[in-house]
Amino acid sequence: MTTARHLFTLLMVSLWGTMTLAQTPHACSAAFVGDKMVVDQYTPTGKCTLATSATGELTVQTVELSATSSRALEPIDFKVAIRDKATGTLRLFADKPFRRVPVQQVLAHCSKGDRIVLLTLDARYALPHNEILIQ
Repeated sequence: MTTARHLFTLLMVSLWGTMTLAQTPHACSAAFVGDKMVVDQYTPTGKCTLATSATGELTVQTVELSATSSRALEPIDFKVAIRDKATGTLRLFADKPFRRVPVQQVLAHCSKGDRIVLLTLDARYALPHNEILIQ
């Protein structure tokens, strides 16, 4: 193979990688119970907590963020796992994906100090606040 062909091949591989990355943006998403976002502030230091008495539907939704507010846009598929406080064991809550699930059903399997872990099923969505501490 000639030098020109090598350079052309490297250029094409590089462009293909750039195009692939450009086609998979990471839309911001957040966990909600009812219409309230679970994280207290959508920043790197934001905290997610829920009381054992929480009620409503647990969802993960894309969000529109601004300096003064945040707004849910569209629910996305997610899975739920529970991290046991005592052992750190992570167990899948259900094998099926959800768009919404009554939070009471998940909390029935949790104790104080456990964490609900939410997993998106599509790499297009970023969910930085994916662990919810049960208080």
